[in-house]
Amino acid sequence: MIHPIGEDVARAPGLITTEQSFTRLSGGDTTFPRILAHVPGYAEAMWDAMSEALFEGGVDHTLKEIIRIRLARTAADPYFAGLRSVQAAESGLTEDRIDAGCADFEDDAQFSDSEKWALRYASRMYEDPAGVDSAFYEEGKRHFTEAQIMELGGLIAVFHGMSVFMSTLTGGLGGT
Repeated sequence: MIHPIGEDVARAPGLITTEQSFTRLSGGDTTFPRILAHVPGYAEAMWDAMSEALFEGGVDHTLKEIIRIRLARTAADPYFAGLRSVQAAESGLTEDRIDAGCADFEDDAQFSDSEKWALRYASRMYEDPAGVDSAFYEEGKRHFTEAQIMELGGLIAVFHGMSVFMSTLTGGLGGT
């Protein structure tokens, strides 16, 4: 298990900015940035990439938040699975909708065809990468621009990888 750097040590200017920015996702939990603070420059760069993938771009943030949580649950990472985007909550994202997106969403009328494709994309990237072929991308182009598909792919790669990584670092600590 890797332990977070103490709050007193994690007060370098760039790390403070990273920690403050991270509260957009964590609502105040600083475990992740304090773990990454073992390598300060890396912490800043990693969170910048994660933040860009989740909070910026042309894909609806609440959909990306559902995908992020789905990926964390797939990776058996209680830490990232338990964090909630403040922005998504303020936009009306509910736990019921998150749970539905993390379950069998295919026949759930609350999800549009576009949202179902994005959720399917998140699943297939790790469960059936051979199923992410040209026909799958052509279907995606009916719902999203190529830039949005790239945005979703980046989000999926970054957050699934970080969920697996965080799970190994914390030994399943959850948010502690």
